Amino acid sequence: MELLANKLRPQKLDDIIGQKHLIGPNKILTNLVSNNKLFSMILYGKPGIGKTSIASALINELHIKSRFLNATTNNKSDFDIAIEEAKMYGEMILVIDEIHRMNKDKQDILLPHIESGLIILIGLTTSNPYHKINPAIRSRCQIFELKELELDDIITGLKRALNELPGIKIDDDALKHIASLSSGDFRSALNILEVAYYAVKDHNITIEEIKKINNKAVFFHDKDEDGHYQVLSAFQKSIRGSDVDASLHYLARLLAAGDLDSIYRRMSVIAYEDIGLANPAMGPKVMAAIEAAELVGLPEAIIPLGVVVTEMALSPKSNSAYLAINEALNDVNAGLAGEIPRHIINPSKDYIYPHNYKNDWYPQEYMPKNLKNRKYYHKKDNKYEINLNKLYDEMRGIK
Repeated sequence: MELLANKLRPQKLDDIIGQKHLIGPNKILTNLVSNNKLFSMILYGKPGIGKTSIASALINELHIKSRFLNATTNNKSDFDIAIEEAKMYGEMILVIDEIHRMNKDKQDILLPHIESGLIILIGLTTSNPYHKINPAIRSRCQIFELKELELDDIITGLKRALNELPGIKIDDDALKHIASLSSGDFRSALNILEVAYYAVKDHNITIEEIKKINNKAVFFHDKDEDGHYQVLSAFQKSIRGSDVDASLHYLARLLAAGDLDSIYRRMSVIAYEDIGLANPAMGPKVMAAIEAAELVGLPEAIIPLGVVVTEMALSPKSNSAYLAINEALNDVNAGLAGEIPRHIINPSKDYIYPHNYKNDWYPQEYMPKNLKNRKYYHKKDNKYEINLNKLYDEMRGIK
């Protein structure tokens, strides 16, 4: 029996839910289809948010021969066959799932044909391509990040699916509950709906029936309908405000939903934005906890994450470096870049090598002339920054 998720695979871009930054009037993917032109690309984002659906829709609308392969399960001969087919047709869209796992042999086969335009590559991955995909492949592709689906997007998609389920009876609250359980994964939401449809004798699906199938607690949306990002925001603000108990509470809500990726990203930001120079060791500690959590997986992942979040909340805080880089970026974006002093441009006989002098320092101008004496960094009153600035001043002979 064909699964509901496969029956509902979009046939055109207009059928895609969400991804309004890429699809819609005057948006890039829609315009490519309108102009009957496609370039190699990588689509990345969380599972179940539309990567394969977008690839399928592009193929259907452009009527170009295509083949779907998986970087891990398909072997080198499968890639050879795809290339020979592409030569027969003149061009081919090759969709490669889990492209971040593609080994060097397969990359070497594909690269010249992507370069020539014989192969139009659509790579699909849940991993950040800037970290996980070979630069040679990456440089030949446009990279598009797919955004997480919102609750309303998933509910809209579920309502479309009802037409494929004869005799179904389900209210909006039950649909919302399914959408909440999916944690932004539309494929997961469709699977829950389909199981519920066949698991209930009269196809009358209620929240209680859904709970018999999937009893995962729903924490992304509370009584006031605060969403996923509100929980993450509360998590960060609690750590920033040094409330260790609230920090652990919101961590628990995110853990109960199994959303480790969002936890990792937000913890990494907090370590550098809110704790910063008050406790510079926190960044590496957070990364070590993330690696440990990834190694052991859930449920044991709660242990290293709980330890490091407790320490983050109790740690002294400083946002001085965060404010400093923002000020510097504001100047650059405002056109205040200025000409780099000539003596610090290689090669220059006028450059003075600081390590040849006392305290490894010698006074010379590094800032562009139009920004001379501009200060971005302003220290905060914490032990580490006070000591850091004391050493800074001593090095320059400032009392």
